[in-house]
Amino acid sequence: MAKPPVCKIMDYGKFKYEEKKKASEAKKKQVVVHLKEVKLRPKTEEHDYEFKVRNIKRFLEEGNKSRVTIMFRGREITHKNLGQQILEDVIKDCKEVGMVEMAPRMEGRQMFMILAPNARVAQRARDLARMQAEASKKDHEKSHEKSEKTAAPESPGDSKPEGNPADPQPSASPTASGS
Repeated sequence: MAKPPVCKIMDYGKFKYEEKKKASEAKKKQVVVHLKEVKLRPKTEEHDYEFKVRNIKRFLEEGNKSRVTIMFRGREITHKNLGQQILEDVIKDCKEVGMVEMAPRMEGRQMFMILAPNARVAQRARDLARMQAEASKKDHEKSHEKSEKTAAPESPGDSKPEGNPADPQPSASPTASGS
């Protein structure tokens, strides 16, 4: 602590405004990770399975997490091993872009697991999001500069006649109505 104590006199409103701006800038630079869900059934056919796996890979490459759910209906619940086998196949097919964040587990009539992008893919997604944010910021600044250039101030000779624009044009002589 300084001796004598030192204090800074400041505008509190300005301080709060600057803090809010800093927080919004930090928020813009953040990458939000969403949890995308893909639902399968034990009787899902090969083409549908491949389509779902392709979507899971796309979600992981975008930097999002993916929840893979196996839904059991009726008597299918007695064959939990089929659901377990499908989830193991998904893990094998997505191992180059993702890793298992939460191992497969049962919850009621559903078996699910959560996949997260591996470190290399996640970093690539963050870099891509950062580059897109900077590009949109530059585009916004360019459009703002163009709008400022086109909105040139009027010259004094171009001014319009004075008067209230809401008033109708005054007529030369008032007319009497109903006479």
